[in-house]
Amino acid sequence: MSDDHAAAPTGAGGREIFGHPRGLLVLAATDLWDRISFYGMQSLLVLYLVDQLLRPGHVEHIIGFTAFRAGLEHVTGPLSTQALATQIFGLYVGMVALGSVFGGLIGDRWLGRRGSIALGALLMTAGHFCMAFDASFLAAMALLILGAGLLRGNILPQFGELYARDDRRRDVAFQVYGSMVNLGAFIAPLLTGALGQAYGWHVAFGFAGVGMLTGLIVYVSGQKLLPQARPRGRHIPRERLDRDGWKMVGFLVLLTPVGAGFWVAQSQVWNTYNLWVRDHVELRFGSWTMPVPWLQSLDGLAPFILLPPMLWLWAWQRARDREPDEFVKTAIGCFIFSASTLWLAAAGFVTDAHGRTPLIWPVMFHLISNLGWLYFSPPFYALYSRLAPRSVNATLIGVGTAAVTIGSFISGRLGGLYETLTAGQFWTLHAAIVGTGGVALLAMGAWARRLFPAQA
Repeated sequence: MSDDHAAAPTGAGGREIFGHPRGLLVLAATDLWDRISFYGMQSLLVLYLVDQLLRPGHVEHIIGFTAFRAGLEHVTGPLSTQALATQIFGLYVGMVALGSVFGGLIGDRWLGRRGSIALGALLMTAGHFCMAFDASFLAAMALLILGAGLLRGNILPQFGELYARDDRRRDVAFQVYGSMVNLGAFIAPLLTGALGQAYGWHVAFGFAGVGMLTGLIVYVSGQKLLPQARPRGRHIPRERLDRDGWKMVGFLVLLTPVGAGFWVAQSQVWNTYNLWVRDHVELRFGSWTMPVPWLQSLDGLAPFILLPPMLWLWAWQRARDREPDEFVKTAIGCFIFSASTLWLAAAGFVTDAHGRTPLIWPVMFHLISNLGWLYFSPPFYALYSRLAPRSVNATLIGVGTAAVTIGSFISGRLGGLYETLTAGQFWTLHAAIVGTGGVALLAMGAWARRLFPAQA
């Protein structure tokens, strides 16, 4: 059993930079390269499946795909090429998030944080390189799912373990984590979109592998700045949960599907949204056509524009004892994201002579939706980090990320409706789902304040 997560919060020697443990920079850089590789591949996946891999001349080369498709369609019914692509995407993203549950459990009980993160990075590197070949597509998906589960299930808890449980800097650390997620989401589509358009899909996927390998090197090089592992062995007692601890575990498990409402809509930004952009947005500028994934890079740029004023607002509210708690923040995030999705639904009313929506319309969507993301995602995970009992902290943070799994599975299934609903109906449906999630989060917050008055 490993308890390296219980090490001194400030890491090696308590050294700090800008008022934070120096290990924060190591983890942030590692996560940045993880996200560059992950979002680089993810931004191309649906387009790659629809435009090449699932077409005759390619699909028959995928090892094991006939059996995979038969099993999937046994559950869903017959799927068109486009519906199959969106379903594969939803399953992939959902399984990556679900893998974090088991990755956190492995880190809590056996491999420890460091071993789990290093192994996860190696598996992801191998998976990205396997994406460079048609035949190894399913093997690539499996390696990426396993690797991401180990890496993400342990690196997020390690952010929190740099701080004492009552340290207010923890919220800033999770915002740094969120910023790395979004910086990677900004850089990756620009690079892989350009590489894919100029040199082909497989070159772009190979670049993602190089990015993940770079992240592994950064992480291994910065080990001395991270929390130290305690000796392993059966003689180390494991903290047992009391009645209140089990009650908190149950509450956080119930909270997970509530948070999934947000991810149903957000997951479509990397799934069916690319097809919508391809079909409805004016991307031509003279003789040059902008790569579709470039719009998704705004999902990384927008948070950097919006984060400083948002943090200023929270600090201003905190000074007046009016800062919302995590439940209210996440609900606000849902409502903002719902409004942005309705903005997409209205795009059909603003078209040019060719029936295409001006580029400014999706640009505004990314600005609005990412304000919702900032209100929802970092506070949602900070909530699990703060409330989860220490002995199962990483496991429960993994349970929290399972909200992405549920949302991605649902969004993958809903992606098939893109062929039967109008674009306006499709996005209005998602706006209703995420808005309902916001109402449910407010209700869960009120319940938590009654159940756990001291913590919530």
